[in-house]
Amino acid sequence: MSSELNLRGLGPKRKAALIAEGITDLISLLNRLPRSYLYAQEPQKISSLSAGEACVEGVVLAAPSIQYYGGRSIVRARIADDSGALPIFWFNQPWMVRQLQKGQKVLLAGLVQDRKNAGISLLNPKIVKERGIIPQYKPLPGLPGKVFSSLIDQALVMVDESKAEFFPDSFLKQHGLCGKHQAWVYAHRPDSPHDIQLAQRRLGFESLLMYQLAIRLMGQTQDEGPQMQDGAFSAQDFWRRMPFSPTGAQSRTLQQILADMGRQQPMRRLVQGDVGSGKTAVAFGAAAFAIRNGYQCALMAPTELLARQHQASAEKMLAPLGIKSGLLLGGMKSQERREALDSIKTGNWQLVIGTHALISQGVVYQKLGLVITDEQHRFGVKQRQRLADKAEGFVPHILALSATPIPRSLALVLYGDLKVSVMDELPPGRQAVKTRIVPAGKRKSLYAYIREKALAGEQSYLVCPLVEDSEDGDSEQQSAVALYEQLKNGALQGVGMALTYGSQPAEKKQEALSLFYQNKAAVLVSTTVIEVGMDVPNATTMVIEDADMFGLAQLHQLRGRVGRGSKESWCFLVGEANERLRTLTQTTDGFVIAEKDMELRGPGEFLGTRQHGRLLNIYGINNMRLVEETSQCINRLLEDPEQETLYRLLKKEAETRYLDQIRDAGLH
Repeated sequence: MSSELNLRGLGPKRKAALIAEGITDLISLLNRLPRSYLYAQEPQKISSLSAGEACVEGVVLAAPSIQYYGGRSIVRARIADDSGALPIFWFNQPWMVRQLQKGQKVLLAGLVQDRKNAGISLLNPKIVKERGIIPQYKPLPGLPGKVFSSLIDQALVMVDESKAEFFPDSFLKQHGLCGKHQAWVYAHRPDSPHDIQLAQRRLGFESLLMYQLAIRLMGQTQDEGPQMQDGAFSAQDFWRRMPFSPTGAQSRTLQQILADMGRQQPMRRLVQGDVGSGKTAVAFGAAAFAIRNGYQCALMAPTELLARQHQASAEKMLAPLGIKSGLLLGGMKSQERREALDSIKTGNWQLVIGTHALISQGVVYQKLGLVITDEQHRFGVKQRQRLADKAEGFVPHILALSATPIPRSLALVLYGDLKVSVMDELPPGRQAVKTRIVPAGKRKSLYAYIREKALAGEQSYLVCPLVEDSEDGDSEQQSAVALYEQLKNGALQGVGMALTYGSQPAEKKQEALSLFYQNKAAVLVSTTVIEVGMDVPNATTMVIEDADMFGLAQLHQLRGRVGRGSKESWCFLVGEANERLRTLTQTTDGFVIAEKDMELRGPGEFLGTRQHGRLLNIYGINNMRLVEETSQCINRLLEDPEQETLYRLLKKEAETRYLDQIRDAGLH
């Protein structure tokens, strides 16, 4: 049987539409799995409904009505069964006003919302034509849903099962997996929720196993790196010269790094540390080691703010050791850039700190032996590699830093090619930041507290999720610009204030930050641009407006901007109390928070889909137990000589399927 797309109802235009989506044969068609399911086997009685997904059947009490608000629409309807009536709302779906008639019996599936004052309602439901479990696919341009469904039916009959399956029967049995073809049937045409679970386990296991194998293969290199000698540098001496004593985690991590850099193979290590755990000092220890061995070091940060902060820290920590550092940024004036490029090329700057400008054309390093990327989750492997490629004659050591704690299970998928050091200790003397949820109605007393702190000489951050006011006039979200104007002329009149946000001109941004750093402004109103890189020990209060709009990991990062001195510090989350926000009031452990954040929002949202969008295509990524299980499976395959033939088979499949995708996506 051919695996080509010779299917009924598939003309040239529709075939082109499939190919544009990467669907080129029967197997890739069947791998386009449903993104969700409508469970419409048995409708629930209206009187028994509670918040969540539901399917209901009833009679339309009156023809639907439509209203428009500022170009947006709401279609309203009401249905009833023998137990009660239910209001229905469709937002921005004006066509729904013509889909129902009074007296019509209808089966609907959607989200039940339970608002204490208004009772329950059904939001944006779909009209269900038949009972059962109905797969919901991502819409494909030029392919109606019915046509796509018919293509799936044909593919299930025509696909060559022997070509699709590459796991041996013994392997399937060992891991409790159904066959590939059976998994496709269960996924596309399920008879029960149990069918879906079996399909998700089998297809997720395969996808995660292949991807993790490919990631690990990326980390296996025969290249030689710059082998560095201990004699030129002493970690003990480095820590003695620092203005503080290292934590046990800092000492341990630096030793692991130095051991890696002493080997012939290039280091590839990720340092994961919570907010304030002292990763920068460890990175500078590694830089000093490379420089003492006669090599140059480059440190790349995702924002200009963080790069400048690193340069200020280097002046404090490394200049006393006789190490010269300099800054290369994208927005430099021509003369300034020329001088910087010359200092890099001649090796006058032993440590080069900058943004993406470090990998731009025209930047020539003298003898690049160590590459450090900070805030690793914001960079892809492509960018990291482009910086490493600036070295000549050998592959430099690579050290990646991440201040966003990532749960171990997700780190396996993202960073399987890197050794990982976890820094889970805070320096002595640092106080835990106290966190409280503040209802929006109590903003007045919150601003009075900030004024009081300003009069006492302490500084505060006010962070907003938006830069300008939302187009939606009913939005209660506070924008940074509007809040700044409102407070400057109201509750905080007379208090020194500054404003910064991402798209602000560089000079204005620098001016605002300088005012805050020099304590000429007691309050800094900003967007999340200050999430990393701000180190102001005198700042003791963090207020986060509309806190529920942020992920927990991001809120934890923002909270880490205060509590950097010896004074008591507070973080106030403005919004309604819920499970997510309560987590922050109960713990300051970034790894616990990251686990919770991922559990509640899924890994794509947790990481930010822009940088990790391709990750969402790895089927099964939401099942962290499956991630762990597949990782352990790879370890067993590597350890058991009898499994070598199977390992080679799987390795070949992983290379074919994922290596180019990982490199192109710049995923981790």
